[in-house]
Amino acid sequence: MPEDPADVSWREAVRGAAALLADAGVPSPDVDARLLAEHVLAGPLVTAERPGPDQLTDFAALVDRRRRREPLQHLTGEMFFRHLRLVSEPGAFVVRPETEMVAEEAITAARQLPAPRVVDLCTGSGAIALAVATEVPTAAVWAVELSPQALAVAARNVADLAPHVTLVPGDAATALPELDGTVDVVVSNPPYVPPDAVPHDPEVRDHDPDLALYGGGTDGLDVPRAVLLTAARLLRPGGTVVMEHAEVQAAAARAACVQTGAFSDVRTVRDLTGRDRMVVARRG
Repeated sequence: MPEDPADVSWREAVRGAAALLADAGVPSPDVDARLLAEHVLAGPLVTAERPGPDQLTDFAALVDRRRRREPLQHLTGEMFFRHLRLVSEPGAFVVRPETEMVAEEAITAARQLPAPRVVDLCTGSGAIALAVATEVPTAAVWAVELSPQALAVAARNVADLAPHVTLVPGDAATALPELDGTVDVVVSNPPYVPPDAVPHDPEVRDHDPDLALYGGGTDGLDVPRAVLLTAARLLRPGGTVVMEHAEVQAAAARAACVQTGAFSDVRTVRDLTGRDRMVVARRG
């Protein structure tokens, strides 16, 4: 990008930034360049305006960080999930679009009841819990998270969007014994990456917390199995569990449900790209 702001318009600056990001392998360089510019502007990009010296300096610094594959969400401090704008900071998993369908399954199950109780295990930033709380206003929602850093991000999002959500610090494996047998829906996007399947994308590999990625055990399913056991404990008869997993883990996730001895109607649900994305089951 030209260094003299007098010689560059926002349109030219964004175009030059997009070229730099494309050369660095950023998957959506044009969109990212525009969003970084709008972050600097704190508003919509007006292509007829020219950036001031400080704006161009700030923009160039952000573009360089994105070029080095720092997540866009960490640079702008926000991420979007369904209809929500969430705070995003290092220490909490950057929520992905495919998880929106996991939330959708939980929301659909919760809407069948007048005042459902919903628990989100491994809540991270609070995205799923907040989607449920805002789209099913009659729901009582608990959100459980082990990481203090992620819990701090979730607390900001809860305060901004749905203060009635109950945040619970602690391990999903032992959470909320006081609710045993009374919950209508348990939903979770737990860590499930196997130890030998290090993510390819630098944004995930280098910036998402290991605690939110790697599920433990040779198959990455130690934490998901613990989540299913907790769901079996928390759910009332007829309650629903919804748990995200990797595409290649569909059969193993269904088997883990069956092995608890607690679930029936065990099925795999695909995401919008047609990939096996979650296991859904009913408490017997």
